[in-house]
Amino acid sequence: MAYEIKLDIFEGPLDLLLYLIRKNEIDIYNIPVALITEQYLEHMEKLRSLNLDLAGEYLVLAATLIHIKSKMLLPVPEEEEGEEEPDPRAELVQQLLEYQAFKEAALSLAGRPVLDRDVFKKGAPESLSLAEGEEEVLVEVSLFELVEAFQRVISSLDKSDLLEIDMEKVSLADRINEIMERLAQEKDMTFASLLGERTDRRNIVYTFLAILELMKLRMIKAYQAGSFGVIRIFLAVEN
Repeated sequence: MAYEIKLDIFEGPLDLLLYLIRKNEIDIYNIPVALITEQYLEHMEKLRSLNLDLAGEYLVLAATLIHIKSKMLLPVPEEEEGEEEPDPRAELVQQLLEYQAFKEAALSLAGRPVLDRDVFKKGAPESLSLAEGEEEVLVEVSLFELVEAFQRVISSLDKSDLLEIDMEKVSLADRINEIMERLAQEKDMTFASLLGERTDRRNIVYTFLAILELMKLRMIKAYQAGSFGVIRIFLAVEN
């Protein structure tokens, strides 16, 4: 069964690069280009496998990383050994530092009181908390952490499931409405509970794309308790 769905990626290639740097606990001034390039290309393949439309700037940054990697592999000419060669990574590092500064400023502004959410408390969502007895701190997850989580779910499927033909019609709009209705009834839900008993690849992909679209519209938020923890979905604003 062939299908293809495309959504705008709402986090850019520099977000992915910063995510990989933090994930590997790398010094931003001394990026191991070979490792980061390999992981960056792997993430692009994961995005493609989920039928996400990659913006051109993702490909541009991929080409930039490969170009920097090739320059760092080239031997220094003997007549130039005494001269200090400019670091091929310098321009990219500067872009990352500037982008990181603007992103942190944006997050700081986002943390300020917001009308209806903080100024008028009635109708605003309660503070996030887990079930009684759980004390983990919930951290909001990024697009790329969601991609990794959902890719693990898909890779765990039995290959025979991919050959089954399901004639039930599924639309992204219907899946979005189903998720919003269920979240309106329950305080929060995990991705597994959203899937229910339907763990076929198509349902997983549609659920993932619906979550991405709802996050883009700022209607829901995804949180996780620690690395590789369970991802929980919350309404951004209660109705």
